[in-house]
Amino acid sequence: MTYVKWTFRTVIFVVVFGFLHYLLPQHDIARINGTEIIRMDFSSFNRLFYAQSDSGNAENETRDVRLINTVKKKTMLLGFIRRDAEGVMVYRNEDTGWIWPPYFKFDSSDLQAEAADHTSTGADPQWVVITHYGWRNRFFTIYPNAIAIRPVDGPDARVIPWFNIFFFVFIGAAILFIRAMWRQFRERSVDPALDQVGDAWDSADERFDDTRGRFRKWLGSWKRKPRRY
Repeated sequence: MTYVKWTFRTVIFVVVFGFLHYLLPQHDIARINGTEIIRMDFSSFNRLFYAQSDSGNAENETRDVRLINTVKKKTMLLGFIRRDAEGVMVYRNEDTGWIWPPYFKFDSSDLQAEAADHTSTGADPQWVVITHYGWRNRFFTIYPNAIAIRPVDGPDARVIPWFNIFFFVFIGAAILFIRAMWRQFRERSVDPALDQVGDAWDSADERFDDTRGRFRKWLGSWKRKPRRY
């Protein structure tokens, strides 16, 4: 039973962590080396990882997807820890609209023009901070979605993920608040109700024992009494 409980908790933790890792904003320090537009035929699997088409356009199974090609500084743990290593990263640039996820992005065309304006080479790099959400998976052709771009002085610029910090602080405070409310509710309502149920059960058990004892006495009165000589 212990293994089942810990397995269930591990699965829940992995699902919640993956959900938050995909949706929460991350910040990459990168150098944009080009932009492009490709035509994509979505499969039944990778369609889940793409947002909607641009606002005002019809939603089709096949459509153009804007891409931003970069060389970025690698990070870990939602952008909290920065590494010295670099790697290529390709971002998509899609509107999220009013649907999901709730980034309310409607300016993908403007962002594409901004990305093209910050294009640079390795000889004369221009570093930017790209705010995005999502994952990069080469096998399933999945790209993270860029939300915003802003220039920085260099690759060592410090980026503090304020939204993620406030989000986790809020979640922690909400958990403590709900826990305190549940404890008060349990002390005021649940525990007294359980005590009343227990008292009623004990009373019913006592009445049942008393009735059973009287029934046995009544059956005993019908037994043949031994003769006296």
